[in-house]
Amino acid sequence: MAGENQTVSEYIVHHLTNLTYGKLPAGTVRYDGSVVGEGGAWTMAHGGAEAAAMGFNAIHVDSMIWSIGLGIIFCWLFRKVAKQAEAGVPSGWVNAAEMIVEFVDGTVRDTFHGKNKLVAPLALTIFVWVFLMNLMDLIPVDLVPWTLMQLGVEYQKIVPSTDPNITMGMAVGVFILMLYYSIKVKGMGFVKELTLNPFNHPVFIPINLFMEVVGLLAKPFSLGLRLFGNMYAGEMIFILIAALFSAGIAWMLPAGLLQIGWAIFHILVITLQAFIFMVLTIVYLSMAHEDH
Repeated sequence: MAGENQTVSEYIVHHLTNLTYGKLPAGTVRYDGSVVGEGGAWTMAHGGAEAAAMGFNAIHVDSMIWSIGLGIIFCWLFRKVAKQAEAGVPSGWVNAAEMIVEFVDGTVRDTFHGKNKLVAPLALTIFVWVFLMNLMDLIPVDLVPWTLMQLGVEYQKIVPSTDPNITMGMAVGVFILMLYYSIKVKGMGFVKELTLNPFNHPVFIPINLFMEVVGLLAKPFSLGLRLFGNMYAGEMIFILIAALFSAGIAWMLPAGLLQIGWAIFHILVITLQAFIFMVLTIVYLSMAHEDH
């Protein structure tokens, strides 16, 4: 919750600031009034201004740690379930994992029309990984940041999918696979697809190429920004509701009820966003395998 020495605006900005590591250029005036010397300095950013000064080479340490950590948890859980799986009626985690695997496998069978053994495992990884990243949104917004602040870590965003670097990174990965399989499966047919559609005449090649390239580039942007936008908006609402607790005792009960209500609704949102990201990935890869 917002502290006594912190305004609501400062509280919101603080919760939306990543723990950033990068190189501050020489001459940068830091938060404490000191000036970065010649050659710059690799350090943790203190606030958004320093993070912006670091430029493209800055790394969101919190997003990297949480996303990689959740990916490791996913691998560990499913490896453990695979070792426990046996003939008979499954129970507990084994039953849940089998339901997820069957659900993803059914979606791939219905949506993907090519032959590729990578697609089903990729779809499973994307669905569970994105779901776990989204699930972090249900942890109280002050719990982890406040705990880490006691240990000297000033900034901490624990929902990786609210960071466009993470969502766009995943989208670019899918885009690279799209291009790879489009070239591998279609060969020169992929070039014809870009230059002779929708107008099948050499005169319209520049127009066709422009339209197809724009449509091709729109896929990763829509894939990454859709997930980021929905999760960022959900996190913002959690933060705004949490800020109500600082408005006085009268707002305690309404704020608590709003938090619970939004959390229950958000369970649907985080699952739906993971499903949409998975389905669009399958659809885009299916389009890459269609050789007319």
